[in-house]
Amino acid sequence: MNHSEPAELRQPYEGAPLRRADMAAHPMEQFHTWFTQAHTAGLAEPNAMVVATVEPDGAPRARTVLLKGYDRSGLRFFTNYGSRKGRALADEPRLAAVFPWHAVRRQVLLRGRGERLTDAENDAYFHTRPRGSQIGAWASERQSDRVADRGELDALYAEFDAVWSGGEEIPRPAYWGGYRVLVDEVEFWQGRADRMHDRFSYTLATGGPEDGVWELDRLAP
Repeated sequence: MNHSEPAELRQPYEGAPLRRADMAAHPMEQFHTWFTQAHTAGLAEPNAMVVATVEPDGAPRARTVLLKGYDRSGLRFFTNYGSRKGRALADEPRLAAVFPWHAVRRQVLLRGRGERLTDAENDAYFHTRPRGSQIGAWASERQSDRVADRGELDALYAEFDAVWSGGEEIPRPAYWGGYRVLVDEVEFWQGRADRMHDRFSYTLATGGPEDGVWELDRLAP
């Protein structure tokens, strides 16, 4: 088999220095700055984040989801509550997330606890989605379950597409909704030359993530 040797795929990491004086007092303020810069730099889907949950057997499982909002308390994303990640979060709400902004030699790593959004919050976001995505939510009720083939999925989509073919408002499935990730640890990673990266970690010391006390530490690369 002819293939590239992973160990030979090297890229120089020559980002600008990251100093303590550069860091905001609150980690989500710093996240806002970096997220804005990633978007301005033209990164494809800077809101894509890898979310890792804990399975009932204690094993981790990771997948990519899309960030749909953030504030001082943390992040928001949406999914099927009956999916693998939904079932995992029902048993163990702790999770980790990574924003891998390779093009700008940056990463943001977060840990926290996922809690379900309210029905009102879920309804409000669901009705901003394109019609096709709303139909897709109904057609993927069994998200993460095994299916026979693609034809089964297409048939389900066509079935629900026909139900709301008159242009009426499509209701949100009860099993579909969002999570708010209440962060308690956020690390900002800036690639530097010779693998001497700059890393700063915020850890929630007391109180809640929105207005609690955060400790800031530099980490070894």
